[in-house]
Amino acid sequence: MEKLETNDKAQKIETASQTEAFQKPWFCVALSSSGTIFKSDAESPADFRDVLEDSVIAWVDRWTDAFDKDAPVAAAQLGFSEPLISSLTGDSRLTYEDFDTEMGIKLPSIQVRQFEVEPHPLLILLRKNFVLSVHPLSVDRRFTRLRRYSEIILKKIPVDASSEDKLTMLLIRIIDESNQRNFEHLRQIEEHGDELNKDMMSPKTPRDKLGPEIYNMKHALITYLDALWQTVDVLHALRYGDAELMTDNQRLLYRMSLLAEDVNRQIALAEHMSDVLASGLEVLQTIYNNQLQALNNRMAMVMTYLTIIGTAVLVPNTLATILGNSAFAMEPNDVGWYWALLVGSTVVATALAYWWVKRRGWLPKKAV
Repeated sequence: MEKLETNDKAQKIETASQTEAFQKPWFCVALSSSGTIFKSDAESPADFRDVLEDSVIAWVDRWTDAFDKDAPVAAAQLGFSEPLISSLTGDSRLTYEDFDTEMGIKLPSIQVRQFEVEPHPLLILLRKNFVLSVHPLSVDRRFTRLRRYSEIILKKIPVDASSEDKLTMLLIRIIDESNQRNFEHLRQIEEHGDELNKDMMSPKTPRDKLGPEIYNMKHALITYLDALWQTVDVLHALRYGDAELMTDNQRLLYRMSLLAEDVNRQIALAEHMSDVLASGLEVLQTIYNNQLQALNNRMAMVMTYLTIIGTAVLVPNTLATILGNSAFAMEPNDVGWYWALLVGSTVVATALAYWWVKRRGWLPKKAV
């Protein structure tokens, strides 16, 4: 529990630093044909719209507290068409759309709070010379580091490269940064899983608590895996460079394939965690079954001895009832043989009942 509390505190500090880093909702970094870099944040895209027209490659980032409402508006402000926007926002399940002169992809941005895994949308739209990313502010520190090093990233892109190569190189870096943030959360799920294993091993843990915790753990892994599979689908659509805006450069496309391999490795790790949890459940079920079997054995022994005692008491009680009838006319002089008969019948009945039960194998065997 101490680890969980520490993680919660770290997340609160992280959220505070993130809010400080995102003072303004819009951010733009652009590379001109002369090699100069423009970098600024703003309250409105109007502040750098002219810069985008003169740049050879640019990245615009927009955070928002109301993604469903602001994402379409932000995309429209930068000239993206309504069909492209509507196909990737709202309740649409599409994650990839290509309209030749513009295209868009939607990736999951994973947020973890203990066993609550929430995949938020990350919208990435591309035109000839710039990339627009829109994401909710609530998602950890998404792109904080990328904003900081954005100048260096653009300087590494050759000015004389084709526009397709430039877009692909920038897109690869954005997707890779998003993936790395998603991968960090698997470690958090592992930590919570370790805490659950401790609870499972403790005999003092209430059984009615373990059921919901195990379900939450499994549900968290399933949600995490589903988000990663969405990422794989998008990368598979991009890795061949079929879109007009994407490069045909095999070296860059190979880097795109490496991103897909990284995601597949994370999927394998998450599935391994699921297998480990399943094996832990099997061990726990075996322990419960053994405990239940031991309890059944004890109950069987109790019932066996109660049967023997009941038989031993029933025989003399029956004799006493019969001989107590007035037809036998018992007198005080009959006390001696009467008691001898009762004691003898009790001993004989007990011995015969024990012999019969043991012969039938109803007595639990002693553990070796």
